[in-house]
Amino acid sequence: MRSGWLLRDGDVICALEMADSFSEKAKGLRGRPGCEGALHLPGVRSLHTVAMKFPVDVAFLTDELVVLRLARMPPWRVAFPRRGVHSVLEAEAGSWERWGVRVGDQLVIRAVE
Repeated sequence: MRSGWLLRDGDVICALEMADSFSEKAKGLRGRPGCEGALHLPGVRSLHTVAMKFPVDVAFLTDELVVLRLARMPPWRVAFPRRGVHSVLEAEAGSWERWGVRVGDQLVIRAVE
């Protein structure tokens, strides 16, 4: 898993983990006690929170990282695919509100090398 930063308008929103492998994408935040930043799941259009230990905020993104939809998902829920979604961001519940993330925001991912 790679590390980086999530930005909006040139400002850092949070630390970011980026899932690369199928197994990292399939696991997401499951099994973790929490998450201080966010997790980007490229190529993921839907997700579930089966066996999650905490509720999550989910942002559904276009291929250009524009926020199409935001959702709060408690454990044991499913979010089905939606048209135009090319990746997903997961964070602890309350994160989008705390960080001011809104539908329509253009996000940028900066990888740490």
